[in-house]
Amino acid sequence: TALSPSQFLRRQQVLQLYRKILRAIREVPAEADRHYLKDWAREEFRRNKDATEEDVIRMMITQGNMQLQELQRTLKLAKS
Repeated sequence: TALSPSQFLRRQQVLQLYRKILRAIREVPAEADRHYLKDWAREEFRRNKDATEEDVIRMMITQGNMQLQELQRTLKLAKS
């Protein structure tokens, strides 16, 4: 099925967030932690892949961005 323009943009945002999260996870020093976080991220995105309600998707993107920022902050502190 064809996506509406807003669905297309939302999908792009979700994919971009997923990629950013996986990129950030690569910076985690401990292999076990990296593995755990990668599995967690995959499972979260997989679990929510059938969401269709715009508001719900927007909220999940916002939450994902906040979690990404928290991970990036933690990694920055660990390096300093």
